[in-house]
Amino acid sequence: QVQLIESGGGLVQTGGSLRLSCAASGRTISNYRMAWFRQAPGKEREFVAALSPSGGNTYYADSVKGRFTISRDNAKNTVYLQMDTLKPEDTAVYSCAAATTYLTSVSYTQYRNYDYWGQGIQVTVSS
Repeated sequence: QVQLIESGGGLVQTGGSLRLSCAASGRTISNYRMAWFRQAPGKEREFVAALSPSGGNTYYADSVKGRFTISRDNAKNTVYLQMDTLKPEDTAVYSCAAATTYLTSVSYTQYRNYDYWGQGIQVTVSS
């Protein structure tokens, strides 16, 4: 069993930056595909970013491409999401997720393919 705990959320002004962390415990996540999803009030959960076990392959939603960067430190069993040039529409609860099986590039973006989830953390961007 893997536990995922997010940290680093909060309130930031438009144009600001935040770095989210997702610390895993219970098992190493070095072989897992990792991702961040978000859900805004009244909206469906949406894919944000993902990366392969080695970190060599990364995937981003069009809405965050060029502003967000996903990375991982397997030695620390942690995944990060650096969020720059934040916009009010980035306001949401952000959750990290781990997939234990192989994923195609399309499958990385689908939340049903992930086996473990964090509890989520609030990110609020004020205008």
